[in-house]
Amino acid sequence: MPSYVNPEKCDGCKALDKTACQHICPNDLMVLDKGLMKAFNREPEMCWECYNCVKICPQQAVDVRGYADFVPMGASVVPMRASKDIMWTVKFRNGTVKRFKFPIRTTDEGTAVPDGGWQTPGNLKDHALFTEPASLRTDNIWTLKK
Repeated sequence: MPSYVNPEKCDGCKALDKTACQHICPNDLMVLDKGLMKAFNREPEMCWECYNCVKICPQQAVDVRGYADFVPMGASVVPMRASKDIMWTVKFRNGTVKRFKFPIRTTDEGTAVPDGGWQTPGNLKDHALFTEPASLRTDNIWTLKK
C-alpha cells in the first residue's frame, strides 16, 4: 500500500510554500492541494514505500502499511520522530503494543563532512567514483584497453 495522507490530520505544514513530505519524497509524488491546504500522493502506484514522508510528517498524517518482517498483517505502525531517533509504535491485531527506538543520525546535526573525509576531490569527467582510486588503496583504476 502506498503512502496515504489522512486529511483530518494534515495541516499542509501550516500553509508554507512546500510541505515537509513534498520536500523529502525521493520520487516527487507528494503535492499540496492549495485549495484545501492538504498534502496528497498524486501517483500512489509509483510510491516506493520508503517511509520518508511518514517519518518527517510533524502531524503524523501520513500512513503506509508496515512490512511483514516487523508488522504482521492487520497491525499498524506509527513513527514518532525526534532529533536523534525515531520511536516506532507497533499495535498488533490482538491489542498488544510494542515500541522501539532507532537512531536517525550518527553525527550531530551540521557536523557531517560533505566529502566524507576524503581530501582529494574527484574528477567529475573521469570514469572513477569520487574517492577512487584512493578508497581502493591503489594508484590507478584498471580499465580495458581497446
